[in-house]
Amino acid sequence: MALSEQFFEDEIHPIDIVEHIAEHHDWDFDRLGDDQIAMAVEGQWRTYSVTLAWSGYDETLRMVCTFEMEPPKHKLPELYELLNAMNDQCWAGAFSYWSDQQLMVYRYGLVLAGGQVASPEQINTMIHAAVLSSERYYPAMQLLVWGDRTPKEALQVAIAEAYGRA
Repeated sequence: MALSEQFFEDEIHPIDIVEHIAEHHDWDFDRLGDDQIAMAVEGQWRTYSVTLAWSGYDETLRMVCTFEMEPPKHKLPELYELLNAMNDQCWAGAFSYWSDQQLMVYRYGLVLAGGQVASPEQINTMIHAAVLSSERYYPAMQLLVWGDRTPKEALQVAIAEAYGRA
């Protein structure tokens, strides 16, 4: 059954939809308030913290997917160069590094201006895209920070998108 079949045509709060998706996937989650939810999503490389927040002011569903990263300070310029190259390849969302919190962050905002409503499939895809992007580039970040590779060399290990099937 499609995720959207669970909902009626009435307007449903986006965070209620996210909570349903978390339950559907059996992810650990914590409803932080009416407009915010945090989840733990298991990936191949690590567990990612995914937080979604609804802003009624600008009608945007904001998502951040984070994981801890503690690169040595002398590696930060190269890490920022790698992030720029990674972001050139990401069409939806972008990576940044929050040095004060020592977090790698993938951010995305779904604008729902004019009273638009996000479907469960859209939100589910948004979450999965964040985790897939994090999984794709995680090895490159590790090689750069701990493997003494250049940004260009590290980026070459990023797993390319696969098309078709085996």
